[in-house]
Amino acid sequence: MAKLHPLLPLLLLLGGLSPVSAQGVKKTVPPPFVVPPDVNGMKSIIPAPAQTREITVGIYRGLGSPQSGVDNVLNVLRPFPKMKAVVLSGQEVGSLNIRSYDVLVFPGGSGSGQSKGIGAAGLKNVREFVKQGGGYVGICGGAYLACSNFTWSLGILNAGTVSDKWRRGHALLDLEPTLAGQQWLGDVKSTFKVRYHNGPILTAAHRTDIPAYNVVTVFKTEIAEYGSPAGVQVNSPAHVISTYGKGRVFISSPHPENTPGLENFIPRGILWSAGDKSPHAVE
Repeated sequence: MAKLHPLLPLLLLLGGLSPVSAQGVKKTVPPPFVVPPDVNGMKSIIPAPAQTREITVGIYRGLGSPQSGVDNVLNVLRPFPKMKAVVLSGQEVGSLNIRSYDVLVFPGGSGSGQSKGIGAAGLKNVREFVKQGGGYVGICGGAYLACSNFTWSLGILNAGTVSDKWRRGHALLDLEPTLAGQQWLGDVKSTFKVRYHNGPILTAAHRTDIPAYNVVTVFKTEIAEYGSPAGVQVNSPAHVISTYGKGRVFISSPHPENTPGLENFIPRGILWSAGDKSPHAVE
């Protein structure tokens, strides 16, 4: 066994060195990222959508989708009693009865992990679910899962990512609605803040078998850490909508579901994906 330096006990007592770092194996742990409650001026930026019918929403929880991400989605659905939320395992996604749900939600986490978690049967079933008229909502990791440029992805969105360096960092970024997005969001015209954490920087995949996506919001600021490319995030899509077969696809690169003031963003996306025909829907 290696001998400790004779001054080590004194250094530990003075707080100058921890037992783990003294042996060279401790890693620096970044402080938790805290979103200030007044990040969007203590007001609701996105108006609550009108819900006229009951819908059932399946939320994936399993490999690549931690409980924290699931809880964030459940929290923003609570004010909408007509949205019945059901948490699904990977095995349940693979054996899903598509007639039992209106929308599937894949929350933040890891897109490749979610792909492994639901397996080949789940991937096939989700594609068929959307193709036959179901809705898909993907947030961050779930957005990656929808893309078309990975061997493990669903390929239900005509989009790829600009770089394989997915780790960009954690920040509060500015978003701006497009002209069509202003209407889709409920007459929202100004920029607002959103929590971002390594979500995809989307670009067109130029597939000819499925339609191009429509952009709801774009990033107006960026973060580019860990060797990720700079200058590619500003004006790139943050939220997009599209169709796959008879179904609808709503994608969120950042995390409005736990950004104060944006609590209605994901519920609006879920209702649209379920086939909402309200005046605020962007076709």
